[in-house]
Amino acid sequence: MTDKRTQRIFTGRHMAAILVAFFGVVITVNIIMASYALSTFGGTVVDNSYVASQHYNEWLARAAAQDRLGWERSVGVDADRHVKLLIVKDGVPLHPLQVVATLSHPLGRVQPRAMHFELEPNGGLRSRTAIPAGRWRLDLTIRHGNEEARYREELQ
Repeated sequence: MTDKRTQRIFTGRHMAAILVAFFGVVITVNIIMASYALSTFGGTVVDNSYVASQHYNEWLARAAAQDRLGWERSVGVDADRHVKLLIVKDGVPLHPLQVVATLSHPLGRVQPRAMHFELEPNGGLRSRTAIPAGRWRLDLTIRHGNEEARYREELQ
C-alpha cells in the first residue's frame, strides 16, 4: 500500500514568511508603544540635569531652613472640590499669610493655573474656585513675615 498523502517540504520561502511575520509583529508593537509613550509624555522635570545638580546643596540647605520654621501644613480637598489649606506653628494657625499657589495636571495636559484663597473662620484658607475631578499637583509658596516655605502637594 502506498500512502496517497503528499509530504510537504519546508522550504526557504516558508522560513522567509515566518521571519517576515515575526519581525512584522515586533516592529508593529514597537511603533504602537512608542506612539503611546510620546503622546503621554508630560515633559521633563529639569531641562539639564547636570546644571540642576549644581544647585543640589543649595536646595538641601533651603529644605533644612524650611524644616527649622516648625510649620505644620494640612492640605486637602473638601466635598465641594475646594482646596483647604491650614498652616500651624506651635498649635496656632499662622496669620497673615501670603500664598502663591499654582495648580497643574501631573502629565501637563492642562495649562497650569493660579489658585486664590480666602480666609476661613478657623484661620485656614479655602480656594475661591473648585478644582476639577482627577489628580492634580499644587505648588505652594507661603510667606509669613520674612519667613518662606515651599510645598508640593498631590491632590485627588
